[in-house]
Amino acid sequence: MKNEAITLIKNKSELTLAFVIILSIFLLSIFYEYSKYQELTNDEVFASSATILNRYEKSNYYIYKLKIDTYNAFYTRLNKEHYYEKFQKVNILFISKYIDFYDYLRGFFTKTLFIEKIESKSFNLRFYLSNKIDLAHDNSKIKELFNALFLALPLSKDLREFCANFGVSHLIAISGFHLGLFSIIIYFIINLFYTYIHQKYFNHRNKKFDILIVSSFILLLYLILIDIVPSFLRSFIMFILAILFLRSNIKVLSFSTLFITFLLIIALFPSYIFSLSLWFSIVGVFYIFLFLHYFKNLPKIYMILIFNFWIFLAVNPIVHYVFYQTSHLQLFSPIITLIFTIFYPLELFLHLFGISYILDDFLKMFLAINYESYSVQTPLWFLVIYLSFSAFAVVKKEFFHGVNILLVFFNLYVYM
Repeated sequence: MKNEAITLIKNKSELTLAFVIILSIFLLSIFYEYSKYQELTNDEVFASSATILNRYEKSNYYIYKLKIDTYNAFYTRLNKEHYYEKFQKVNILFISKYIDFYDYLRGFFTKTLFIEKIESKSFNLRFYLSNKIDLAHDNSKIKELFNALFLALPLSKDLREFCANFGVSHLIAISGFHLGLFSIIIYFIINLFYTYIHQKYFNHRNKKFDILIVSSFILLLYLILIDIVPSFLRSFIMFILAILFLRSNIKVLSFSTLFITFLLIIALFPSYIFSLSLWFSIVGVFYIFLFLHYFKNLPKIYMILIFNFWIFLAVNPIVHYVFYQTSHLQLFSPIITLIFTIFYPLELFLHLFGISYILDDFLKMFLAINYESYSVQTPLWFLVIYLSFSAFAVVKKEFFHGVNILLVFFNLYVYM
């Protein structure tokens, strides 16, 4: 008889202990961030080297996003005579006097007094891989697309809008789906080599657990490579917790696991509380768990058929509170998501073997599709009601019925 999985936190004393541990980590992180903030604002101006992360073009100027080693990212405005590529190293002098701690955590905006290029001789793996992707394609949008899909580099405004109008922004942001694919591929490759070694030398060990540990280390290296993207960080922490929980027979797919993951991320990286990608990642997983909680007894074929459609409809009220851009093409999002489950690992394989150009003509046709868009914003009162019903749906089925009624009416309002 199979043992029933136990819950993560069984009583109030364990809940209190978990809260104290997470709060202690959070306070230490805040103290560290504040010490970095004080270093930055100690004088009226701050001089350092920085890396260009992204460039946003305006009518007669650029907005640049930069990163200085251990400090949080920041933004500055420069005339168009100052043109810098992504990953370009620069020396920069900017005004730091008026930056408060809240803005520092969010990602502050400052006035630059001086900036110049630096010829960096240090090897940057992310830049190297990005350059390889650029060389593999002759279309600028396709280059951007794969840099985002594989290296979590930001998209231009035009491509962001295109993805939003097709409702596929969640596929571009590297998160749990991508981690799942990576972990499967890594597990399969390691298993090929480790099976013989395990049988000959380590047959007393749990082979699956050993492979998962090595896979976790490789995924950690990838997380560092893409500069600890919040959505992927959420997925990685849940992946590690899943391994530990399975070893301890603790229930993995639970709302408490998701909540603990969120608190751990904020405790370790307080600035991520301002990250939309993290919030949308948490929201997406919440509704996935809600779906599994109430539809788990459905035949698998029905679950597969309705899963993407229900998740798309369920997160729409939240997405449209932040992003107003709407198009009827968004209704194809669940179908595109299904196609993406084949497209993404296929493209990863094609890029690894230097034949990534094979599907470029198809992508050019897709990216050339014309669309009409309009604006719809979720009213705040509706969002509050919807989120309240969603929260109570965790414990009461009647509220889950309410969630379904609300999401049907909202999506009819958006697309009819």
